[in-house]
Amino acid sequence: MGKLTREVVVEQALEIGDAEGLQAVTIRRLAQELGVTPMALYWHFKNKELLAIGMADHLIEGFVIEEDYASPWQDQLRELVGGLVRVLRRHPCAAEVLSEVDHMAVPNFLRVWDTSLGLAIQARFSYEESCLISKYLLQGAIALAAGPMSHRSPGLSDQERAEQLRLKRVNFQSLPPDVYPHIVEMAVPLVEGGSADLYDTFGVDLLVAGIESLSIRRGDG
Repeated sequence: MGKLTREVVVEQALEIGDAEGLQAVTIRRLAQELGVTPMALYWHFKNKELLAIGMADHLIEGFVIEEDYASPWQDQLRELVGGLVRVLRRHPCAAEVLSEVDHMAVPNFLRVWDTSLGLAIQARFSYEESCLISKYLLQGAIALAAGPMSHRSPGLSDQERAEQLRLKRVNFQSLPPDVYPHIVEMAVPLVEGGSADLYDTFGVDLLVAGIESLSIRRGDG
């Protein structure tokens, strides 16, 4: 193995998290996978909390959307949310990692957060409203990135996942149609969820369209 760096440690931690879930990521497990002693890892991360922060920061590293006052805020906001979803989509454990950390401790996330606040201000929302908008958008992006992945339980084979989905579909279709007619009718798309591209694109449009609509109703769009 080459030089043990923070990047090497974090990437190995994300690999374990993607395959088995965040609970499987421990200093002892990482040391074993990397062929080093636990003490060697403590030089980079003194505990699992700091490791999770490093993982979260690495997830968003390189994703930079700067405010551009020459472009419509709507386009920038859509690029911000859509881009964040694509970046987080690379790792199935991303949402779990971000739910475990204080976002204030993650520099790269703070940059994205700051940009979203600035774009809401460009749209002429108040400071209080901009804070809410940024939270809804960033939480929405994290949820979108985790969406279809929710069917991919760590540790299950493709055959086991297929059986899991089949049972869920059967359960939906077995509900009383006179009580839950729409769930029964749409059992297949409810379980399968369509393509990831449609899921992401429609979700981003839904989030941003709500803000655009509110701005237009106020006469500021």
